[in-house]
Amino acid sequence: MPTRVLREITPLGEHDFMYVADRHKKEFDYPIHQHEIFELNFVMGGAGCRRVVGDSDEIIGDLDLVLITSPDLEHVWEQNGAQTEDIHEVTVQFNMDFDAPSSPFRTNPFRPIYLMLARAKRGLAFPSEAIMMVSHRLLNLSKIKEGFLAVQEFLSILYELSKFEGARELASSAFAKVEVDSDSKRILKVKNYIDDHYRDEIMLEQLAALVSMSPSAFSRYFKLHTGKSLSEYIIDVRLGHAARKLVDTTDSVSEICWTTGFNTLSNFNRLFRKRKGCTPKEFREKYQKTKLII
Repeated sequence: MPTRVLREITPLGEHDFMYVADRHKKEFDYPIHQHEIFELNFVMGGAGCRRVVGDSDEIIGDLDLVLITSPDLEHVWEQNGAQTEDIHEVTVQFNMDFDAPSSPFRTNPFRPIYLMLARAKRGLAFPSEAIMMVSHRLLNLSKIKEGFLAVQEFLSILYELSKFEGARELASSAFAKVEVDSDSKRILKVKNYIDDHYRDEIMLEQLAALVSMSPSAFSRYFKLHTGKSLSEYIIDVRLGHAARKLVDTTDSVSEICWTTGFNTLSNFNRLFRKRKGCTPKEFREKYQKTKLII
């Protein structure tokens, strides 16, 4: 059986909107986990620590800020041998049903926040410029004792973050089990087709025909709307599904290779190492070492 991830019970009550934990510590020691509510996590002084969000595995700098809005996305910050005497971490956990049809976050004034929260289902890391702009406000958030004013300040912080274009998704959509989206109906149709047929051979010509475009025009159109070539995108989808299987199943690496659309084991290993920084076997071993059996 695959190792299970800790499901964290948060301190938020039924009628609470948010909880702010502001703490200094010498090391990260909490295991990889998930939780139902959303989380904005700010770390200062953690250079060299390891951050895992889904199938994203990165070493952070001195400042790190990540927003997570999926109840099923595993995440953890680990010491990773970093030498530090004072890690300052501010964690804001909050309840927000932003996807409900009647949610105020679907209205125009809140639309930037809504779009950011939707992207954060894969985990969203903010650039240093954005972090420096809001860091002093996050550090002061726990000092605001009146609940309404604290919520008002937090929403203002989210709004400021939503205006930055440099934030990037961390986990792949396949690993995070997030539905694909696009501002183009043609691209969305192609993405959905790829997600349904990633195990099979997928040809440029068939996808171009799917949206009534020539292969050359479709290639340019796809790159314009996704920032990736078609082959790069297909590889990322397949690797995301492969990483999910490495975590959730006991299938062998070779079995996962064949069932996620790769035609040779050597090619699978090479591409996995190139994109994930380790082999599939190493990914499984590293991931399971961070888990807590419950």
